[in-house]
Amino acid sequence: MDTLRFELSSASFTSAVTASSLHSQSRYFFSSVQLGRVGSSSPAITSVSRTTVNEICTADELHYVPVPNSDWRVALWRYLPSPKAPKRNHPLLLLSGIGTNAVTYDLSPECSFARSMSGSGFDTWILELRGAGLSSLSVDTKLGKGNNQQRIVSNLLENFISVSERLENVLDGGSKILGMQDRLSKRAGDFKQRFELIPHYNWDFDNYLEEDVPSAMDYVRTQTKSKDGKLLAVGHSMGGILLYALLSRCGFKGMDSGLAGVATLASTFDYSSSGTLLKYLLPMKEPAQAINLPIMPIDTMLAMAHPLMCRPPYALSWLTANISAPQMMDPEVIEKLVLNSLSTVPVKLLLQLTTAVDHGGLRDRTGTFCYKDHISKTNVPILALAGDWDIICPPDAVYDTVKLIPEHLATYKVVGSPGGPHYGHQDLISGRTARNEVYPLITRFLQQQDES
Repeated sequence: MDTLRFELSSASFTSAVTASSLHSQSRYFFSSVQLGRVGSSSPAITSVSRTTVNEICTADELHYVPVPNSDWRVALWRYLPSPKAPKRNHPLLLLSGIGTNAVTYDLSPECSFARSMSGSGFDTWILELRGAGLSSLSVDTKLGKGNNQQRIVSNLLENFISVSERLENVLDGGSKILGMQDRLSKRAGDFKQRFELIPHYNWDFDNYLEEDVPSAMDYVRTQTKSKDGKLLAVGHSMGGILLYALLSRCGFKGMDSGLAGVATLASTFDYSSSGTLLKYLLPMKEPAQAINLPIMPIDTMLAMAHPLMCRPPYALSWLTANISAPQMMDPEVIEKLVLNSLSTVPVKLLLQLTTAVDHGGLRDRTGTFCYKDHISKTNVPILALAGDWDIICPPDAVYDTVKLIPEHLATYKVVGSPGGPHYGHQDLISGRTARNEVYPLITRFLQQQDES
């Protein structure tokens, strides 16, 4: 990693919270810090500590971009192009899935999609949407009186602790070998320290689409100064849905999307005709609305479940199958994914995404705009990849969107072979064989669009 430069400004201390720091502390006070490569002419302004950046960010640069109409700033991890690779005409923006951060694209040296792309000459940027990773929230974090939403979440976590204790007693006879109950108690305690932030977790999919993504694209465009002002983009899971939605909206409005080419991995507008496990989310929709549940602590819940996913007696091993096909990801890589790449998300976001499982597919927050109805109006080349053993977004779900794209612009491929290897939801990025089988497909497509 390139040397980073930190310069403390003389400005007064400000209160800022990074999404990653919320795992361990309720409030952080940092001075304004400049972060950039040595010799950089325009380092980005950030409010994270030197220690936090060094421990978390594996990129060459870390940039921050204010999000309109909010107190959030999204984070952008930048991987500079290799000087040994051909010079590219367009920067590359990567978008990850729901509740995940930049780590998903850089889990290890052996499965780093971001490093592979920068090694191929692309100026590569990973967007961490509000609430994810090192995105930051400027708020007054003094603890206030508890409100009803805080009590709801507190009760949810206390119930998890109680269930985990009973489950642990059944599985290991009360010997607490798994340490599950203790782990969850600590996570719940850490989480309760950030209750004051719950009111700020109030965004939905359309906020990402209309505010976070355009702000990031404008910033990358300004920093890189591509000749035609366009970007290339890759999106995994919800990240791909965001790119599809951007193309759909722009096609509907007759606007230029600002994208020269798009690759989507395990993404679709419409899961309704497939056998996806996401359909099991639908029964949760009305209860969540009825009790006014504000957030879903995905990070806390999966951290609690991890010992039972990856260690004997493997009571929750079925959760691993949602992430990866058997033997496709090393256990330590799955552990890093589960423990270091997830974040809390608003239920408001989840509720809008559940429309993708209903007939007609994903809709805007008003319920009147069906995104798949307008993807046919796009003029941007698209590569759509599906994993043959993906049970979250099966190939038939991916194809449900691809078939609506103008045929001369769409390239569709199911990755995986009858005799193996097979690809689950995360394997397209992090599987053992992704570097040799998947990355080249994406690189060739991006090269073609970059040269067009």
